[in-house]
Amino acid sequence: MNSQQTASQVLDRHYLEARARILEIAAIFDRIDRAQGSTGEDPRDALLRQGIEILSDSAANRAEQVQKLFSREYNADWRDEMGV
Repeated sequence: MNSQQTASQVLDRHYLEARARILEIAAIFDRIDRAQGSTGEDPRDALLRQGIEILSDSAANRAEQVQKLFSREYNADWRDEMGV
């Protein structure tokens, strides 16, 4: 990111894209809510909701927190386990 830009300039450049993504996520949650059944026991639903909570926080490292939320723990034996 160019550190010469003001916060207002960054917002100007990314506002429409961010708005569209938020609307898309809202639509996904709406479709889940309107569908039959429940996702109450599905850990993916909990992860998505945790991600939304992280976005609502004012911490400076939100992207890192969300990345870690959706990432697996490092496993030194990953090659063997995945047959690589």
